Formats: sequence, C-alpha cells, structure tokens
Amino acid sequence: MAFDYKKEYKEFYMPKGTPSIITVPKMNYIAVRGSGNPNDEDGEYKQAIGLLYGIAFTIKMSKKGDHRIDGYFDYVMPPLEGFWWQEGTAGVDYSRKQDFHWIAVIRLPDFVTEEEFRWAVAETADKKRMDCSGAEYLTVEEGLCVQCMHIGPYDDEPATVQLMNAFMEQEGYEPDITDQRRHHEIYLSDARKTAPERLKTVIRHPVKPKGS
Repeated sequence: MAFDYKKEYKEFYMPKGTPSIITVPKMNYIAVRGSGNPNDEDGEYKQAIGLLYGIAFTIKMSKKGDHRIDGYFDYVMPPLEGFWWQEGTAGVDYSRKQDFHWIAVIRLPDFVTEEEFRWAVAETADKKRMDCSGAEYLTVEEGLCVQCMHIGPYDDEPATVQLMNAFMEQEGYEPDITDQRRHHEIYLSDARKTAPERLKTVIRHPVKPKGS
C-alpha cells in the first residue's frame, strides 16, 4: 500500500470546516517562485506547475529506472500547495490577482535529500527537455498556525479567512504574516475537473500569542 500523506497526516491536510490551531513541523518541498495572475493561460504560474510535477514524477517513478534513492518507499503524490503574498498587503487581496507573488510547492518525501533533488532536476531537464533552472529545494517550518478547510471557489476564501481571524482572536492569538511567514493554501481538488462549489482548499495562516 502506497504511503498517502493526506491520510497519514490528516491534521495537516484534512482539517475540519471550522478553524483550529496547529503547530506545523519542518517540511521539504520542490519549489518554484513567480508572480502574476495564476489564471493567466500562458502565465508564470501554469508554467511553474508543469515544472513542479515534472520533477515530482521523476522522483516518484525513479523506482522504475536505474537510479536508486536510498530509503525510497512507494507513495501517493502529495497535493499542490502555494505560499502567496502581495507587496504592502497584510494577507491577500483577491481583486488584485495581477499583484500576486507566490511560491508554488509540492512536498518531498523525507528520503529526498538535496543531492537527490539535484539528480531529479538534471534528470527531468535531460529526459523531458524542460528548463528546470527555476526549481529549488525549499525547507519551511511554519510553526504555530491557524487553519481551516475551505469548500468552494477560490474567490470566496475571504469568508473563511474571516472565520479564522475571529477564532484566533477568541483563542488569544494574532496574525503573524511576515516576509518569512505567508498565507498558505493546499489544493486537495483538481480545479480542471472539479466544480467550483466543490473545490477543497486548506487555508493556513501563521499566528502568535497576543502581545508576544
């Protein structure tokens, strides 16, 4: 049975539809940085997603090639995620999609070291004829956060964020979005195949105790 991060770590990938406080440990990712409207058909974001999945599948399918990764185990591909921000905005303004900056990521299994990541990048560039120069090995330790499952269109996320803000206030926390700690989304649905009202997205914001 392939290891499924969503099932094994439900606290990180399958929260309830009501906000909760969670401490998120260090995780490693394939990451591609960019900016602009993610809905642009030929924009940076769509190109970044193609690059992420190209490298991710090279790692996952390495079991069928000559290269052996120490500690490899079979696993279900983790979901696409993204860290989002806009200059001069504490959070995100969905009416200004053209002003987005983002880091699109896919989680890496712990057995993927930086050396193995570099192999995967080179292998993907060679075999799939892709420019992989924009990919990086990124380690993030989010720490204390509030999160909630959002069901519905991405443009309706502000309502869920309001619930999260009210909950953190009630629990004695305040937002801690900084240049290092970002608005975070985890996409559990394929937007190409799922009706907007059925999309499932984990929304996660960094917090800190009030007054700290």
